[in-house]
Amino acid sequence: MEKLPILQFEDKIVETVSQNPVTVLIGETGSGKSTQLSQILFRHGFADSGTICVTQPRRVAAVSVARRVSQEMGVPLGEQVGYAIRFEDRTSSKTRIKYLTDGVLLRESLSDPELSSYSVIILDEAHERSLNMDILMGLVKRLVGIRDPNKFRVLITSATLEGEKVSGFFNGCPVLNVPGKLYPVEVIYSDDSSKSYIESALKKAIDIHVKEQEGDILIFMTGQEDIEKLVKKLEDRVRSLEEGSVMDAVIYPLHGSLPPELQVRVFNPPPKNCRRFIVSTNIAETSLTVDGVVYVIDCGYVKQRQYNPATGMYSLDAVQISRVQANQRAGRAGRTRPGKCYRLYPHVVYKDEFMEAAIPEIQRTSLAGSVLYLKSLDLPGIDVLKFDFLDPPSYGSLGDALRQLYLIDAIDENGAITNVGRIMADIPLEPSLSRTLIAANENGSLSQALTVAAMLSAETSLLPSFAKGSQKKRKQEHIPMELPDGKGLGDHIQLLQIYELWSETHYDIEWCKERGLQIRGMSFVKDVRRQLCQLVQNMAKCSTEVHGSHSSRERKLGYRNLRKALCVGYGNQLAERMLRHNGYRTIGLKSQLVQVHPSSVVQPDEDGILPNCVVYHELITTSSPFMRNVCAVEMQWISPVLKKLQNLDINKLSGGFSDLEEETQGKVQDGVKKEAKDVESAADRDSKIQAARERFLARKGKK
Repeated sequence: MEKLPILQFEDKIVETVSQNPVTVLIGETGSGKSTQLSQILFRHGFADSGTICVTQPRRVAAVSVARRVSQEMGVPLGEQVGYAIRFEDRTSSKTRIKYLTDGVLLRESLSDPELSSYSVIILDEAHERSLNMDILMGLVKRLVGIRDPNKFRVLITSATLEGEKVSGFFNGCPVLNVPGKLYPVEVIYSDDSSKSYIESALKKAIDIHVKEQEGDILIFMTGQEDIEKLVKKLEDRVRSLEEGSVMDAVIYPLHGSLPPELQVRVFNPPPKNCRRFIVSTNIAETSLTVDGVVYVIDCGYVKQRQYNPATGMYSLDAVQISRVQANQRAGRAGRTRPGKCYRLYPHVVYKDEFMEAAIPEIQRTSLAGSVLYLKSLDLPGIDVLKFDFLDPPSYGSLGDALRQLYLIDAIDENGAITNVGRIMADIPLEPSLSRTLIAANENGSLSQALTVAAMLSAETSLLPSFAKGSQKKRKQEHIPMELPDGKGLGDHIQLLQIYELWSETHYDIEWCKERGLQIRGMSFVKDVRRQLCQLVQNMAKCSTEVHGSHSSRERKLGYRNLRKALCVGYGNQLAERMLRHNGYRTIGLKSQLVQVHPSSVVQPDEDGILPNCVVYHELITTSSPFMRNVCAVEMQWISPVLKKLQNLDINKLSGGFSDLEEETQGKVQDGVKKEAKDVESAADRDSKIQAARERFLARKGKK
């Protein structure tokens, strides 16, 4: 293996880290920072008084980099070198270099606020500015002030981070720059921006394969769907080429939903006289380095999930990458020899339209889980609104998070964390699901709620995408439609029924195959459910047995109690049917009209009327605003939430806004109270209608 650039700076790195509590290291693409920095510090004794911890923004990177380091050190994975990701821990008492996701490190800090088991914390890939990373930077800044300066070091590492900005955040700490590009990369722009970057990428990849010298091709696409389309097209085109006219080729997808054994394939060298096509998300931008890549094709876009706190709605959009990201992608072509980067957009677009850097995640996502985490730390000097962020989120985002947490009982009317909130913080799920588990434990539906929480925690869609498609398409796919229908009550019930039926087969993989269910996802769900059972042992005696073999009456009661628990957990995610519109109005601050997602199994009654009130797992806008994973509930179950909406005071929850924000929040609160009153009136009206219908049926029955 060629000596990586970072190794030439080993002495300088060790000297700087020894003399400073915090060091910022800017290591360009290909410098070897992710794999070598931990080994350098290990060689020089920094693991003698604790473990060297290295965070990664993605699960795939944490696993693959740990595997690479264990191989280089010649030790079994899980012993001296290990990793920890959500629901999987391959470490032991021998572990001295530990790779983990930033989310796992945050969770560890709940039980050990000073992270005392670590002598070094390396926050790697900080330029990606994930939500967890930004919180960690604020947290370790605090730890630097309270941990023993002789036994604790922090390194912030990145490929292209604003070094001086981070240095200023950490009180002027030193910044080291390590060059990374081993070979020059020629950047070639397109003459125009094609509307179909998939077709443009296909054409460019085949041109390279036919005309250019040997070397692997890395193609950046926006997400799994685009990747699968392009992989299929590439396979068809490569097969159609005249045999012997070009070298052989293998085509690999690379994205976070792939099983580990398929992710690992891209790191294995190809057969002799064979070119690899690797079609990847931005995971290959910085988190993973694939040796052998000589040609990069950059579509210029990335799938980005964005949250609007004013509407509570997510959107998943293909947006232009930043100039920083474009340069990162280009740098992947110069690892083993001079390379080429083909950008499927003109230079003027790169220069005039791309932002310098991507918007930090903390400014485009829901903060409910993060605010709950910060409140649960319960440490002196930590105030949610005054927490030391590198780039603070908006007051609107923080206010939205506080409101969400108040409506599901995680914080009280004064913004203090409740006992329920502390239990929620200990469960590695989003707040709505952790609150559902607690409520289900109280009404006897914990087993069912554990199943639903595990099913909703799957990393990918479990159900066949054509499950609600045309009969013709079902026939073509040869998938028998034997999935349960949720009894017309909703998607949460359907997910529960699917898992219960699978458990009755003793988790037979063939059963999943026959119904088009995602096999790896279902196996993941089974493992997650088992681990969740272990985590909630302090709430109740809970076994991994699934309650799918109860009598029909008991099962019906279980479904009812589960839906009641969902009402509590999704207290911020309720929607009332609009009587004169084919849609729902969400309850709370959000008054927009939304539709039930077409994939939902929620069914109208015999009169063709949809349920009066539903809970939903998330709001997402695609072609229209949709509620996804929807479940019917009864209006009387939501009365506690309606009362809370009447008394909602964002100022008290937050500890006080500025004068300008108070004026804004005052208007918002007036709207909340009016809407709660309107919804309550609707509930009364529907209750009266239902009572009249029951009296009519009773009289009819007596005749």
